[in-house]
Amino acid sequence: MNQLYYGDNLEVLRKYIRDESVDLCYIDPPFNSKRNYNQIYNNVGKEDVAQAQAFVDTWVWDDLAIKGFSEITENYHGSLSVQTINLIIGLDKVLGKGSLLAYLVNITLRVVEIHRVLKKTGSFYFHCDPTSSHYIKLVLDSVFCTSGGDFRNEIYWYYYNKMHDSRKKMFARATDTIFFYVKDIGTDFVFHQTKEKRDQPVKQLARKKVNGKMVNAKDENGHVIYNIKDDRTVDNVWRIPCLQPASQERLGYPTQKPEALLERIIQSSSNEGDIILDAYCGCGTTVAVSQKLNRQWIGIDITYQSISLIIKRLGDSYGLDALKTVNLSGIPKDVKSAEELALKKDDRLRKEFEKWAVLTYSKNQAAINHKKGADQGIDGIGFFPISDKDFGRIIFQVKSGKVSSKDIRDLHGTIAREKAELGFFVTLQSPTKDMVKEAKACSSYHHVLMNKDIPKIQIVTIQEILEQGRRLDLSLVAGVLKSSPRHTDGEQLDLLVG
Repeated sequence: MNQLYYGDNLEVLRKYIRDESVDLCYIDPPFNSKRNYNQIYNNVGKEDVAQAQAFVDTWVWDDLAIKGFSEITENYHGSLSVQTINLIIGLDKVLGKGSLLAYLVNITLRVVEIHRVLKKTGSFYFHCDPTSSHYIKLVLDSVFCTSGGDFRNEIYWYYYNKMHDSRKKMFARATDTIFFYVKDIGTDFVFHQTKEKRDQPVKQLARKKVNGKMVNAKDENGHVIYNIKDDRTVDNVWRIPCLQPASQERLGYPTQKPEALLERIIQSSSNEGDIILDAYCGCGTTVAVSQKLNRQWIGIDITYQSISLIIKRLGDSYGLDALKTVNLSGIPKDVKSAEELALKKDDRLRKEFEKWAVLTYSKNQAAINHKKGADQGIDGIGFFPISDKDFGRIIFQVKSGKVSSKDIRDLHGTIAREKAELGFFVTLQSPTKDMVKEAKACSSYHHVLMNKDIPKIQIVTIQEILEQGRRLDLSLVAGVLKSSPRHTDGEQLDLLVG
């Protein structure tokens, strides 16, 4: 049974993934390197606060980082090598407790767990970019090479970057780095040498030995024979184009990797039936390719939006039968588990309850409001056809705490401000009588195409979503994920997650 986990990958790895149960792991962790790398030393001075943008969106030195640092220095369950502990202590002295160290602490804890769950014959591929690769390699060496493992390759993914700003005083960046390690160099680890097509076929003279000398080979008519070489053994420079905007494969996920990249990794370092792990599975490229290549897989992601994208991607590409082989873990299945998600203290998960509620109720068709600060009363937006050319708007608002009639009045004001047609108020707590009365007092919207009146504001409870299967009964457009190409024949499905 394939496994898809919604939650923090460190917690999932520690609780649910057995020792030496995975044949191959690939990860592509989030890393905000789109800004100025020169600002990594962002620990002192007021000006450094403004310069910390290279990491601050994702990585901050907070309670979570402090806890992780303590787990490393105190050798959590005896799972870390002396070299790994000393490395992080040393980096603390060099970098200080800031965004970069928070990132490295986060990665170190997860790499240690990945090393634990890999079989002795297993392989590990770590995808990163040049701004952090030198630090990452130190971490990987300290985990793998100190316990019988081995560094095999630094792979350069060359993706033909044509989008370079000529005003930047630097060479255009056209590569990512992928580190390839094996857990135990003393085992017969899996590795299949692969070949790739040349950009241009090479015409070579056929040669043969005559009287001890090499001469040109000729056919029976006396014509010189040529061999056409159109493939070559893959080296550590992988010439695989990145996804173009018009690519059929593109789903709209910002860091989506091409399937060809994952196909090469999976075919090179695993066999059919092997278990593939991606602990940062994002939009599910590793999952989809593993499915296509007849591998078993485990995917983990901390955002519900990614989980919903993966489920829809599998459904679009492989149909209902593929989904029957997937075991979903971590997604709320009752009110109690929904409350647990809503009350999580981790800053990264503050909006996860809202995302889950909006996407589940809208059947994965609404767009999430990702603003980290004030969201202006909007947690999600949906669009529905109101004529042949025009679309109406729906505002989704989610509350997990105490609610009152004021919330309904606020939503009504948001609908008016945004010039939306409808609003849905999704609540974990039961609505009060005044709230229901306030919602009913709002005017109705007449849907011309459906020829019916729809309440301007509707209240939906989490209990109704989970126990009664209540879902939005309007068909929306511009869903959160473009449909994937179909890979197999079979039943198309309108997938409901939750």
